[in-house]
Amino acid sequence: MADVDLYKVLRVSKNASDGEIKKAYRKLAKEFHPDKNPDHGDKFKEISFAYEVLSNPEKRSTYDSYGIEGIRGEAGPGSADDIFSHLFGGGMGGGLFGGFPGFGGGGGGGRRRKQRGEDTVHPLRVTLEDLYNGKMSKLQLSKNVICRVCNGEGGKTGALQTCRICHGRGVKVTIRQLAPGMVQQMQSMCTDCNGEGETINEKDRCKTCHGRKVIKESKILQVHVDKGMKDGQKITFRWEGDQQPGLEPGDVIIVLQQREHDVFQRDGLDLYMSYSIGLAEALCGFQISVTHLDGRRLLVKSAPGGVINPGSMRAIVGEGFPVYKSPFEKGNLYIKFEIKWPENNFADENKLKMIEKFLPPRPKMPPLDDNVEEVDLTEYEERLNKRSGREAYHEDDDADEGHHGPGVQCAHQ
Repeated sequence: MADVDLYKVLRVSKNASDGEIKKAYRKLAKEFHPDKNPDHGDKFKEISFAYEVLSNPEKRSTYDSYGIEGIRGEAGPGSADDIFSHLFGGGMGGGLFGGFPGFGGGGGGGRRRKQRGEDTVHPLRVTLEDLYNGKMSKLQLSKNVICRVCNGEGGKTGALQTCRICHGRGVKVTIRQLAPGMVQQMQSMCTDCNGEGETINEKDRCKTCHGRKVIKESKILQVHVDKGMKDGQKITFRWEGDQQPGLEPGDVIIVLQQREHDVFQRDGLDLYMSYSIGLAEALCGFQISVTHLDGRRLLVKSAPGGVINPGSMRAIVGEGFPVYKSPFEKGNLYIKFEIKWPENNFADENKLKMIEKFLPPRPKMPPLDDNVEEVDLTEYEERLNKRSGREAYHEDDDADEGHHGPGVQCAHQ
């Protein structure tokens, strides 16, 4: 490996430009890629290593001056494995392709996933019925896809050039002197290449993508909301995100957002609801009909004599929410009962006496003496309560004035 001419490996001259080196690498990488030519794995490694050195200005300068020994930073001959270990932190099997997106891996030189693009997140509004019964929704999205005309190169082959302003970094550095011996370094996006590090002449740009390498495309995703899913749960579509040359597409992530329901509230696998019944139903039993989330009508019964207290809770086992991916298992449905009391004077005195005969007896009144004073019971009014408080406040003020007297003054020395 120490005797290999890296320029000859890429089939370029020693005066080749960055664009010519990149073009040569792409051509050779396609020709000797392991997917196309499994028997030329070593050749592909040489090509990748040569490009890694010659595409880096500092490494290329060191190589031109000292050869591969200079890249290793050591004297004497070295093996290819030593060089790769020095550059990438591993031998030809473990770290060879550490600097090349999409390749590498431990021990066997297997494929490594490309660097990924960003994920795209979309909210999807669903009802409680959708989560209970399951649903299939169609979601139309617009995303970037690699231009099929130029294959993501932005123009004709070889037209892509490294930006001369930022030297391919995508950013430019400006140094401003603040005072003698004091400078400020500022970094901003390169406006010549729009932060891409590469430029294409206007005449060479692809007529379809206009040099942007990607085009907009609409796609319809079929989103399956399964029974038992919950608010905030994510549904992932692998590699359906925006495409970008050299990157593995990100994912499209659908986040379920549940709307509030008028009747039911969900807590895990359990459902909760409130139901109002009359006093007669609370004391003498009832039959009510509850329409469930799947449209079924549940007949709920309470036996006569099973008194329902205000705010009490009753359970219907197995009528709660289905278990995700096991929809035949369900939680419970809990009903909280509110009692609607009759209006004032709903019956005359004779009827009330008849009703009282069927109710539990009143508690016995203790004997009364001469100190008992009879008072009237009135409806509670917020306004009345506030007025009483103000009167008590004024009474306290009057008491204070009477205690100190109007003529009391502070003595000053």
